[in-house]
Amino acid sequence: MAYAVVCALLLVIAASTYMQLRRHFSYWARRGVPHEQPKLFIGNMSGIGTRYHWKEINERIYTQFRGQTPIIGAYIFLQRVAFIIDLDLIKRILVKDFNNFTDRGLFHNVRDDPLTGNLLFLDGEQWRVLRHKLSPAFTTGKLRYMFPTMVAVSERIAGTCERIMDLGSTVEMKELCARYTTDVIGEVAFGIECNSLRDPQAIFRRMGRNIVEKPRHSLLVQAFMFTDPKRARQLRLKNFPDDVTEFFMGAVRETVAYREENKVRRNDFMDMMLELKAQRDRLNGVDIREDDLTNGLNIDQVAAQALVFYLAGFETSSTVMSFCIYELALREDVQMKLREEIFNVLQKTKGELTYEAIKEMTYLKKVIAESLRMHPVIPHLVRVTTADYHIPNTDIVLERGMRLFIPVDAIHHDPEIYAEPEKFDPERFTPAAIEKRHPFAYLPFGEGPRNCIGMRFGELQASIGIIQLLRNFHFKPCARTKVPLVYAKKNFLIAAEGGIHLMVEKLEKTI
Repeated sequence: MAYAVVCALLLVIAASTYMQLRRHFSYWARRGVPHEQPKLFIGNMSGIGTRYHWKEINERIYTQFRGQTPIIGAYIFLQRVAFIIDLDLIKRILVKDFNNFTDRGLFHNVRDDPLTGNLLFLDGEQWRVLRHKLSPAFTTGKLRYMFPTMVAVSERIAGTCERIMDLGSTVEMKELCARYTTDVIGEVAFGIECNSLRDPQAIFRRMGRNIVEKPRHSLLVQAFMFTDPKRARQLRLKNFPDDVTEFFMGAVRETVAYREENKVRRNDFMDMMLELKAQRDRLNGVDIREDDLTNGLNIDQVAAQALVFYLAGFETSSTVMSFCIYELALREDVQMKLREEIFNVLQKTKGELTYEAIKEMTYLKKVIAESLRMHPVIPHLVRVTTADYHIPNTDIVLERGMRLFIPVDAIHHDPEIYAEPEKFDPERFTPAAIEKRHPFAYLPFGEGPRNCIGMRFGELQASIGIIQLLRNFHFKPCARTKVPLVYAKKNFLIAAEGGIHLMVEKLEKTI
């Protein structure tokens, strides 16, 4: 009898759960929003991380409904998501009606994982305060001040490339570029010589590699943290591995202590962090909340900002550089034209790479822009509605807390916006061509108040590295070069599976 009762209860629970799931996964259908039919539990994410990259799932959904609707309903596992594909609506969300979409809704847990308390992850008032306080670090004046340091580091990249060439017939470009950007970020953010170009196992490079290649959690747990950050926070989950946290906290504490004790000023990113820390220190004894960022930053908050500057600076810029060199290797005519521009400009400065010289290299800017169109590093932008939002000219209301995806990579590969989207063509970025396109058809750095704060720094860093490589070397595809590229399925960022291997030849004549 008892056995029958238990079985009946289990049957009722199973049936109830099934009906709740059926109702949950009918959300978009009940609202008349075009959507791809979901599967129970996994929604529209079948094959993510194994057969498909995020970009491929985004492109599949985008292509099915392009031109039919301003938004597409989707399910990221158990979470409802709205894909925003109308460019005018994207403009509203990112700029005009930004106050309804200020948050990214990314996981952060400052109590247990203090490094997540950074500008990239935080939302609401904390994000607003940090953005205001950190923006002066990326002004034109600051970039000009950092420029000589970037150039000094970049001058070591040729020697490192030659040493790699001596060891084998090909060079893996992503790793070479990551060693360069790691050294740049180390010097301008921490004032530390990382020596990654000399030693591929240097501690800063190893830690950066570990963050990207050895995440703390499995894909399943990462998906849970992404889709339900509030519950993940309640469970006291962490994002960064303990050794990474200990290393970066230690590095920042040592740097801060040394500069304070020796009154060292370098007018760099860390100096700004020190000013914000001093502001908080002067309030010692005053009762202020730890999460009140209006009164400066404590040492943990300083470390969190330094870490995100490091991560965003080395990983994204090195990815952009390596993809750009890859495309140049496949397009001999473009590579030759860009090298000719570099040589012509540098001849005017007798070989010296100056800030003004880079501004003259207009074709370089087009090449980098086209590389970012084809390989935008992030597959989509994420926003969360902070209030109910009625989509103009429709009956659709985006409820408060709804997560929105703006599929950047899919838009960049839309043949109705960019003819022959798989063709690398820098002429897409002439002033006349740009004028003909919708201004929100190109979003590698986002747009509006929450765009990438380090956009100009990243472009400058990548430009310097590309110039130094092209003025010294010629790049060609080899047997290990994958055409077309295969993307690493387990990464959220768009990255090449197994790296980017190219044949590299030293130029007989350089400048």
